[in-house]
This record gives sequence, structure tokens and C-alpha cells, in this order.
Amino acid sequence: MSLKIGDDAPNFTADTTIGRIDFHEWIGDSWCIIFSHPKDFTPVCTTELGYMAKLKPEFEARNVKVIGLSIDPADSHAGWSKDIEDVTGQAPNYPLIADTDLAVAKLYGMLPAEEPGDASGRTAADNATVRTVFAIGPDKKIKLMLAYPMSTGRNFDEILRVVDSLQLTANHKVATPVNWQSGEDVIILPAISDEDARKSYPDGWTAPKPYLRIVPQPE
Repeated sequence: MSLKIGDDAPNFTADTTIGRIDFHEWIGDSWCIIFSHPKDFTPVCTTELGYMAKLKPEFEARNVKVIGLSIDPADSHAGWSKDIEDVTGQAPNYPLIADTDLAVAKLYGMLPAEEPGDASGRTAADNATVRTVFAIGPDKKIKLMLAYPMSTGRNFDEILRVVDSLQLTANHKVATPVNWQSGEDVIILPAISDEDARKSYPDGWTAPKPYLRIVPQPE
């Protein structure tokens, strides 16, 4: 069965660049971004891992842990990290999973469960579907799923923006409109009656349509 937003994030144990971890224990009470790569020493992913390393303080400020995945072993990750630093100026400062048996990739639907063999001898093209992003909440449920083609680098600024929206809407009965950025106006959920909305927003709201009630972002 394929994973969906709202499902429990499957737990696993795996070797990483910081040693063996139990995924759920490692997340703890934090949010988590797990993002995958088809293979070490691939060009687009090299740029992505370096940029994510630069953004890590922004994620940490939001209580978000970051972890990457590639199908190659941890010692290969170490060599790749040097290349990433050479290219981007920043080596990965977060753990990378060594998914040599493809177990995590299959568990999270990045590769078909019946995919044969292990990482040895596989090319990036063989692992074309292993370019995904999952956001996981402290409740260990999946909050976001993204999948990208091999040729398109991911937009990690967008992932940070989505984290801001996820955390805001987890704590307030609001939704965020198109292209929303933190600090901008938000939308009262349609399920909230006007009577109940006035308790939270006594100054009222702007309503271009009865179902579209716009208010300043809650603190």
C-alpha cells in the first residue's frame, strides 16, 4: 500500500553517517525532513545537499531535524561530502542514511517493493524514483510528500516555506493561501463558524466571498 499524507511514517533502523539509528527515536519530539537521492556522486544531488546544509540553521530554528538518504554505503557518503563541500562551500552537516539494501527506499515507496538486488551495481537511472521529500511531524505522521524527476533540482526554500505553513496550521484553525510567506495574511478554515471565528478574531476579517475569510497571521 502506498503512503499518503496523514499516514504513520514507517519506522526503521539504518546505518548512517552518524552511526546506526532508530528513525522514530532519532526524530524524538522534533519535526523531520527526510529527502532521498538515487546515488552518491550525482550532479543535481550534489548541489542539493550543499544547499540544504546552508539552510540547516533555518530548519533547526523551527525544531526540524534533517536527514538525507542515498543507496550507497556510509564510507561512500564521506567521500561524496568532500565533493559537495568543494562545489557548494558547505559539506552536509546532517546525517545521511546508507540504504545499501534499498530497505528504506522500498519502505517509503521510493522504489517498488519487488525491486531486485541491492545497491551494488545500480546506477542513478535504476533508482530514478528515489528523489522524494517527506515532512514528518512530532506525532510521526506524514505531513508532506514530494517527488521530483531526475533532471529537476528541488526547491528547499519552498520546503522551508511549507514547514512554516504546516507548523502554523497545526496550532491555529487557519489555512495559508497561494504563495503565502510567513507573516502574511491567512484564511480562517471553512469548518469554523462565524460565531466561533469571532472569539479568536474579535476585530473581524476581510471576506471577498462568504467562504473566504482573511485575517492577519496569528502570533
